[in-house]
Amino acid sequence: MNFILNFFKKKDSHLKKKIKIIAPISGKIIPIEKVPDVVFSKKIVGDGIAIKPTSKYIVSPIDGKIGTIFKTLHAFSIESINGIQIFVHFGIDTVQLQGKGFEAYAKEGQIVKKGDIILKVNLKILKKTAKSLITPIVISNIEKVKIIEKKEGITIAGESVIMYVHKK
Repeated sequence: MNFILNFFKKKDSHLKKKIKIIAPISGKIIPIEKVPDVVFSKKIVGDGIAIKPTSKYIVSPIDGKIGTIFKTLHAFSIESINGIQIFVHFGIDTVQLQGKGFEAYAKEGQIVKKGDIILKVNLKILKKTAKSLITPIVISNIEKVKIIEKKEGITIAGESVIMYVHKK
């Protein structure tokens, strides 16, 4: 009997523990409030952080399932096995580039692991054509989140923790 109770306690505690979100791109973390787009800086689509990128690959920040990859390849959504939804948006006003400077490595509905490549960006082209390269990473179903612990500093794609998310 005690074994069964302990088994369920372990399962429950696993569901409550904090969820680690890793950097989808290398660069420097900046506060979401500093993003030069009110949709992100005012947290209209969710809360999180942003990264000023220095690398060309955008990787999965969690183990999960790709939701949407925008036709213009500038953004994607992903849902973790714990039900946390993350939206990664490369640059500001990059939707207007109609996919120029972006290449998809993943597909909608694909199951991915942390660090799997989702998109490749051509920083040379995008530095010349995008309003900003700042890349917001936000939790879009914020109503399911109790606390977000946001990190600071330099990130390495697929390795550095950028946030811990505590579910309600």
